[in-house]
Amino acid sequence: QVHLVESGGGSVQAGGSLRLSCLVSEYTARQNCVGWYRQAAGKLREGVGYIFPSSNYAYVGDSVKGRFTVSQDNAKNTVYLQMSSLIPEDSATYYCASGRCGSSWGAFSEGYNMDYWGEGTLVTISS
Repeated sequence: QVHLVESGGGSVQAGGSLRLSCLVSEYTARQNCVGWYRQAAGKLREGVGYIFPSSNYAYVGDSVKGRFTVSQDNAKNTVYLQMSSLIPEDSATYYCASGRCGSSWGAFSEGYNMDYWGEGTLVTISS
């Protein structure tokens, strides 16, 4: 059974930073793509970024490029989402997921190629 557990959410002021962590329990899951998603109240879920742990290739979407980065610590079985220059529009529940990610950003952002999901961690940015 694969488990993904997010942590690190909280409330910060605009301009601040947070680092989210995703602990991935199963070796097989860690060999796939690990992605970050977010869903704000009343909005559709969107992809934020992903990493392929086997190659350390990481990518983030245009809406967060230059502010967010995805990284990993293999020794800790953990994938991180470092968020800086936060704005109120970044407020959402953030999820990590493991799977194939997909062949395009659109495919990844939809999330249908991901097999396992965490329960999410809430991020609130105040202005």
